[in-house]
Order: sequence, then structure tokens, then C-alpha cells
Amino acid sequence: MPKTSIRTKNLSKTYDNKTVVSNVSINLPYGGVFGVLGKNGAGKTTFLAMLMGLITPSEGEIFIFDKSLKFHKYEILKNINFQSPYIDLPKKITVMQNLIFYARLYDVIDRKKKILKLSEDLFITDLLDNIYGTLSSGQKTRVNLCKALLNDPKLLLLDEPTASLDVSTSEFIRKYIKSFQKKNNSTILITSHNLEEIEKMCSHIIFLDKGKIKFDGKKNELFKQNKSSSLKDIFLKDDK
Repeated sequence: MPKTSIRTKNLSKTYDNKTVVSNVSINLPYGGVFGVLGKNGAGKTTFLAMLMGLITPSEGEIFIFDKSLKFHKYEILKNINFQSPYIDLPKKITVMQNLIFYARLYDVIDRKKKILKLSEDLFITDLLDNIYGTLSSGQKTRVNLCKALLNDPKLLLLDEPTASLDVSTSEFIRKYIKSFQKKNNSTILITSHNLEEIEKMCSHIIFLDKGKIKFDGKKNELFKQNKSSSLKDIFLKDDK
């Protein structure tokens, strides 16, 4: 079992002399649900993209499961997955065709059985024959989450996992994600603008502000430090 899920050392990214992520060093233990918070432009998306190997850091190192992403990229990527409502799957094929494609990409065994089970769990069975591009935003969110769980990832990166979902479905998805984490002893890293969602799901929180870490620690430590029991109150105080 790896000692850490994500470890970064002096991680930075600069575009055209503008630093988007600056000297970020974190050390997250293996297993658990962690939250990344920050305003628009804080560097959250760039940070996630570097963790997935989509963007090369300007400086610094990334270690996933105690292994260098630079030197063990293929091995690592087989064991992680990602979901975001802002990234579409191929639009002109059916949901099932999309899921079969990604299941093959991850070498999922008994892929159709796996897809049907997840589809039932996430209430998208009736969408499998629909063309992906015709789905509503909420339907796409559930399909994208299904895709992200196909390979039982050891590290699951979620960007706004309940965006476009109604209240009851959002609550169900949160419970399902937490159940998945416990069952698989995986690590889940969530970015969300929904402070209540982060507060409910995450025991450890990372605040990014203008590309730099403002806080990295247990949720209870953050509350104690700010003499508050609500992330919303802390953010509102920070804006004053």
C-alpha cells in the first residue's frame, strides 16, 4: 500500500510570465476524501491538470502513489480517473458506445457487466442507447461519473461532481462517492464551488489563493484557526 496518494514538491506553472500555480507542496496520505477550494483563477484547474499529466509543470515534481509522474506516467494513469461537467465525452455516439470505449481504454474486465452495474447504481440505464450530445447537463454529469468509476480508480479527481444535479440526486451522489471510497480504500480529491459539499465530504482541505497554498490541513484545524464552524463564514470573512 502506498504511503501517500499525492505528493508535490515546489510545483509551479507559468504562462507568458504569469504564474498560475506557485511553489505548491502538498503531502496527502493514501485513502480519504480531500477538498481543494479557491476562487475562480486560484489555480485549481491547472493544479488538477498537472496531476493528470495533461500539463507539464514549469518547475517542481509530482509523485502519485509514491512514484514520479514524470517517470511512471503510464502505470499511474491506469489507476486514476477524472470527472468534470465541463468536459464532454464524444457527442455523436451513444452513452453505451462511450462507456465501452473508455472501459477498453482502461482494460476493464467484463466491461459490459461493469457498465450495466454502474449504470444501475447511477440511474442512467435508460440513457445507454441515447446519443450523448442529446443529454441534459445533469444527465451528462451522471454519465461522466460512471465513466470515471469504470476502472475502480485508486485516485479519483472530481471537479464539481454534483454540478447541474437537483438536491436529492446531489445528496445521493455524495453518499455514493463516499461509499465507493470506503469500499475501495481509494483517494478522492474534489474541487467544488459548493462549500457545503466540501464541508460534508472532506476531512482535509487545501485552500489555493492566486496559485499559492493559503491553508493545507484538517477541516477541524481550519475551523479552529478561524474560530468558525462553517466554510461559508470563513470565505465571507475572507472577502471583507
